[in-house]
Amino acid sequence: MTRTGKTRIEDLRRKELIEAAHRVFMAHGLQGMTTARICEEAGMSPGILSYYFKGKDEVLFAMVRWNNRALSEDVVARLRLAHSRWDRLLAIVEGNFPESYFHQNVANAWLSICAASSVQPRYARLQRLFYRRLASNLQSALAGALDPGATRALILSIGVQIDGLWLRKSADPSLRRQDAVDLIVRSINAQLPESAKNSLIAAN
Repeated sequence: MTRTGKTRIEDLRRKELIEAAHRVFMAHGLQGMTTARICEEAGMSPGILSYYFKGKDEVLFAMVRWNNRALSEDVVARLRLAHSRWDRLLAIVEGNFPESYFHQNVANAWLSICAASSVQPRYARLQRLFYRRLASNLQSALAGALDPGATRALILSIGVQIDGLWLRKSADPSLRRQDAVDLIVRSINAQLPESAKNSLIAAN
């Protein structure tokens, strides 16, 4: 087998293990994400995980990156369907609460990643990347509707509310995804002058 062929198989196995880790995580939470369960879910022999990853922490980090990418792709897909900047704003908010991810286990894992980012640089980089992407998307939707100071304040407000609602989900599994989205949309409406709202609603 050529080196390229071997590399492709290794990449495929790593992807299968990451996806298996995500399924285990969704079913059993962070504490139940054992090496044995991940291998069993992937249909691979016990111990093979150590061949492709240095340990469970590396699998967790890879899974977080995979989740962030899935979240980003969901937002991008929604943005493509937007007909106005208001639609873009809604797409960004809704895309940060995908129905298939808004579960208590995911919220708990997100909290653990936030905590880890204070001591682990690679998690901190992921958090910074997420916040930069969110701010960039919101800036694009809001451009010209508000003065720069008000735009920064609204972007911060939306970001803090997204964080806070995921935090609440970790403590309150009954919190519905639509209620979280509606709360942020009402907050945006309350902070936008009527003229700014009209400019965002106008098709672009």
